[in-house]
Amino acid sequence: MADPRGFLKVRERELPPNRPVEVRLRDWKDTHAHREEGQPFLKEQAGRCMDCGIPFCHQGCPLGNLIPEWNDLVWRDQWADAIERLHATNNFPEFTGRVCPAPCETSCVLGINQPAVTIKNVEVSIIDEAFERGLVTPQVPQRLTGSTVAVVGSGPAGLAAAQQLTRAGHTVVVYERDDAIGGLLRYGIPDFKLEKLHIDRRLEQMEAEGTRFRPGVAIGRDITWDALRRRFDAVVLATGATVPRELAMPGRDLGGVHFAMDFLTPANKAAAGNPVDGAPSAAGKHVVIIGGGDTGSDCLGTSLRQGAASVTTLAIGKKPPLERSASQPWPTDPIVFEVSTSHEEGGERSYLASTVEFVGGEDGNVRALKVAETEYLPDGRRVPKEGTEREIPADLVLIAMGFTGPETDELVAQTGAELTTRGLVRRGDDYATSLPGVYATGDAGRGQSLIVWAIAEGRATAAAVDAYLQGSSELPAPVGPRTVALRG
Repeated sequence: MADPRGFLKVRERELPPNRPVEVRLRDWKDTHAHREEGQPFLKEQAGRCMDCGIPFCHQGCPLGNLIPEWNDLVWRDQWADAIERLHATNNFPEFTGRVCPAPCETSCVLGINQPAVTIKNVEVSIIDEAFERGLVTPQVPQRLTGSTVAVVGSGPAGLAAAQQLTRAGHTVVVYERDDAIGGLLRYGIPDFKLEKLHIDRRLEQMEAEGTRFRPGVAIGRDITWDALRRRFDAVVLATGATVPRELAMPGRDLGGVHFAMDFLTPANKAAAGNPVDGAPSAAGKHVVIIGGGDTGSDCLGTSLRQGAASVTTLAIGKKPPLERSASQPWPTDPIVFEVSTSHEEGGERSYLASTVEFVGGEDGNVRALKVAETEYLPDGRRVPKEGTEREIPADLVLIAMGFTGPETDELVAQTGAELTTRGLVRRGDDYATSLPGVYATGDAGRGQSLIVWAIAEGRATAAAVDAYLQGSSELPAPVGPRTVALRG
């Protein structure tokens, strides 16, 4: 390392400040001030990275990011080399540097007895600086193989697979049923977490490399699966896990009760200047969000920006501890209490809250949510505790309880593809499905997961497809379809 005593000289973890709450609630721009405020102390923070011998951050990251190397290069102000090392393992650091929960940081060796290195902020600073300096350029393949690949779905897994396969010399076409490329990145994540300019400039690079994009085309409807298979030498399914987890309670059919994505997607379109008629709005309403994860946090920030009268977030489980528990030792990724930027902005958080009933008014719309205290049974089940019921005023209820798997009805009906018992696309050790020449990557085969896992699977799937088409492949395969996260 450039400064082997850096972690002794600078013991405090420092991040660039967030924009003031009263300012950022007036717009949809990024809540963070990355490059503008982060540069003065970025070198010091990168210099805190230890010469630890065994960098467990490599294991904490599914991509195997070369974190100590690019920390060292940032410390030395060698930005061209830093982005080269970062891009060697990660196609889209501008995405992971903004919306990944950074499991690499919880496995940082320095984190044993000091605050961990600010890996995520260093990462996003490298890619932002690289774009600013013109260091991100198209990597056009030197030769074309003559093989064609269709990628169905344009989320992080599909885009990663497409870019890798294009650079390997294959002709790649990405199909997206929405009107714009990006999948969950485009319409699932609000701009205050990921401004869409970051997607657009990466797509410009991919188009210059030769990847072709076809938005507004739904496979199974506009093109049958069989026709797609006949047209291309290989097909990659990267449709994500978009089926929301249902909450079957009395009153579920009342007006004003929506799945999270039915609220977030039109809100993101409106932020892009394309409002959707009849879309649910939080303006002036008492909003209750069921689910305390990232999607719930996105609903919270969106509701506050739309002018909600109040927002309450419910979590069925206990409030996580402030620090890692003994049962989740380093270097595992622990479950701890987190405060997102949306939580900083307002709203209330309630734990041990079990939904009992959606209570309706005379107009057929929801007026309240009946909840009870969660009781843990000896077998681990969580049930509403009798006698603890109460009502929370609610004009808008958003169900943000995660996703169960991909939409597979048309895929199975048209191709006979095999599914797992969880409803995911079944695949072998090389990401191949039961259909010849068809592969599944990302959440469609793994189930709901993190963006960093989607990119890692997209890269690995590209290597498998390349080997199928060419007999062998030099593309990296950072994870297998059964690789699991290092979690306590």
